[in-house]
Amino acid sequence: MKQLPIRWKIMILSYAVVIFSLLIGGIVIVANIQQTEERDLRLRSMNTARTVAELSDIKSAVQQPGGWTTVDPVVDEIRIINESDYIVVMNMDKVRFSHPVKEKIGTLSAGADEDPAFAEHIYFSKAKGEIGTVIRAFVPIKDADLNQIGVVVVGNKIPGVVDIMAGLSKEIGLIVLLTLLFGLAGSFLLANHIKRQMFQLEPFEIKRMHEERIATFHAMNEGVIAIDNNEIITIFNEKAKKVFNVKGSFVGKPIRAVLSDTRLPEIVEKNEAVYNEEIKVGGKVIVSTRIPIRKDEELIGAVAIFQDRTEAAKLAEELTGVKNFVEALRVQSHEHMNKLHTIAGLIQLGKPEKALQLAHNSAEEQENVTSFLNDKINNDAVAGLLLSKIKRGKELGIEMEVDPNSHFAAFPNELDQHDFVLLLGNLIENAFGSFERMEIDPKRIDISIEQSEGMCAILVEDNGSGIQPEHLPKLYEKGFTANKADGTGYGLYLVKQIVDKGRGEIEVLSQPGEGTSFTITFPMDEEDKAYAG
Repeated sequence: MKQLPIRWKIMILSYAVVIFSLLIGGIVIVANIQQTEERDLRLRSMNTARTVAELSDIKSAVQQPGGWTTVDPVVDEIRIINESDYIVVMNMDKVRFSHPVKEKIGTLSAGADEDPAFAEHIYFSKAKGEIGTVIRAFVPIKDADLNQIGVVVVGNKIPGVVDIMAGLSKEIGLIVLLTLLFGLAGSFLLANHIKRQMFQLEPFEIKRMHEERIATFHAMNEGVIAIDNNEIITIFNEKAKKVFNVKGSFVGKPIRAVLSDTRLPEIVEKNEAVYNEEIKVGGKVIVSTRIPIRKDEELIGAVAIFQDRTEAAKLAEELTGVKNFVEALRVQSHEHMNKLHTIAGLIQLGKPEKALQLAHNSAEEQENVTSFLNDKINNDAVAGLLLSKIKRGKELGIEMEVDPNSHFAAFPNELDQHDFVLLLGNLIENAFGSFERMEIDPKRIDISIEQSEGMCAILVEDNGSGIQPEHLPKLYEKGFTANKADGTGYGLYLVKQIVDKGRGEIEVLSQPGEGTSFTITFPMDEEDKAYAG
């Protein structure tokens, strides 16, 4: 039965429904016909009984001995005319003066429901006899002085189910035939329609495909979560459960009830895909690709494919910090080599006092910069970046100064040191690039990082070539660069992504030939901010 084609299943089911409907409908119709027939028989029986009770010949004969010789022929004729099953006339002694069984004429009646009729009552009764269930009408017979002298009983059989169906055999046959023909055609069309909608697959084949799909999703090494356009979860694979450390079945539940900070409903609202975005969900740093699900250009949901990047992010942060310090040491080594050459030259020229003063000043300067960054910047990666950029600036002949009032202790909401290093590094490199092919003295870059309980502000300002006004609207577009030869077009795009991620704001002020100022502000949420150290 499980492997039976869907067409046959639908046809069998349709026929079963049709037959069941015919059976129920037939029962209801027969019951209604029986009720109608019973009402008609009641009325006809009572009219016949009243007619017999009012006949003068009946009244006269019922009071005479042997009067049934007169009564029975008259009653028989009336019974035939009115199509009654039987008519019984009795005197007050319950002697029958007429009866369908002629042998019982002149005998006493012993009916259990006849007594009220001999007390001048007019009524009906329903009784089951030899010919079936009958409706009986009782009417008293009265003389001219209104004294009761007998009783008339008229009986009519109530037709049974078989009788009614026999009378409607042609109609029933036609209805059954038409119903079965239309049922066959409808079942065939419905089965074909459903088959087409199921891609000509049988239910057991769809079941197998569904099980294979679910097994595939659960076997994937990436987390997969899908929702419909009502934000109800349709897929939540095992890898996703492991990433977010949750257990149970979440299919059919609202996504916000399972992961309150998910970004998946945004895809349903905006109907736009997001690729390889690093976000924080459920306390986990993940790289997520979120795509709308469409069918025939209609949005029906969204799916997120992601990987846990918490451990990888920690390793990247450590590597970023090491890289910055290595860069700083490289620049510092190069700078010290130049100073050593200078000191050696001064000694050879017989000026040891100046050589000693240069060495002292160099050591003091280095100590001041390192001590300042350690005191003000409470993150090794950010401090290493600033130190390397300061040294790099000296190589390029650019004065790079960090505001002495700067202070940094905690990352803004949703951001980490990787984001901060990327943001500051790109802004400073852009500032370095603004001095290319430009002769100006002095070349200067000022940096400020200020932080309070409610805000973190970053300022990177240079007196370089500035930005052309027509370039400002496209400044944060992916791939856009004013320097077609050396630029990648990704620096400020990544900066804008990080600003949006931290719910911050970015403001740029620039004058061609005078310089550029980038000011970025982030809100600091007390319950979410992360310690930077």
